[in-house]
Amino acid sequence: MVEEWTELADRVYVRAHAAQRLNVGLVVGAQRCAVLDTRSSHGQGRDLARAVRAVTSRPWVLVNTHAHWDHCFGNAVFAGAPIWGHPACAHRLAVGGEAERRNARADALAEGDTRLVAEIDEVVITPPRHLVAAEAAIDLGGRCLRLAHLGRGHTDGDLVAEIEGVVFTGDLLEEGAPPDFGDAFPLDWPATLEALLPHLGAVVVPGHGALLSRDDAEEQAALHTEIARVAREAHAAAATVGRVVAALPLPREVAEVALRRAWRQLDVEGAG
Repeated sequence: MVEEWTELADRVYVRAHAAQRLNVGLVVGAQRCAVLDTRSSHGQGRDLARAVRAVTSRPWVLVNTHAHWDHCFGNAVFAGAPIWGHPACAHRLAVGGEAERRNARADALAEGDTRLVAEIDEVVITPPRHLVAAEAAIDLGGRCLRLAHLGRGHTDGDLVAEIEGVVFTGDLLEEGAPPDFGDAFPLDWPATLEALLPHLGAVVVPGHGALLSRDDAEEQAALHTEIARVAREAHAAAATVGRVVAALPLPREVAEVALRRAWRQLDVEGAG
């Protein structure tokens, strides 16, 4: 796969990667550029930096859509760059960074990618320092990239970025695979996606996979609403996971994680 930039709007680009089918964004202004997510390692980050420099020489700022390693373990390569992210993203990387590294190693080993394992071991975990609890705008010179945290969903620190009718959703939306519930808040995710829908323009860039339409996003919102409904009803009936997984339109192993995360919310947080 040749990993090249695709221009989605005026000086707004996406680069789709074979590794993890990850999408990275680039927005170029008159004074600086914004790089949306930095990939999985220093090696992958350096590849990305070279690709950015093939488009623009302007100083860069970084945006981490969330704290999962495949989106932010390239941060350190962009030395000195301001990094924007949600406070929960910054906390996870600062306090739980080594746990995230263990997750990364486990995922790479499961794929048999020993080269990536070695690259993960060398990563200098670099959290965001410009924190966005709700909304912010990054002035790139003549244009602003708008950031928003619309609620918990894929993680507790998801950011979306919007400019010129293009919305980068991070892993709140994905294409080609079921949602990842490992750190998710399944009871919050539907409301977060409902808040996202009015922001969507002509182009929707998910965290992974092909570009989406608004209909695709609405379909995913409906899926998450159904997951939350089934989880609440099953919890109220004191059902077992084994009895409920078949009721969810997900692979069994994904459904189990979704249910356990939802029930944890109900048990710990009393979510209704």
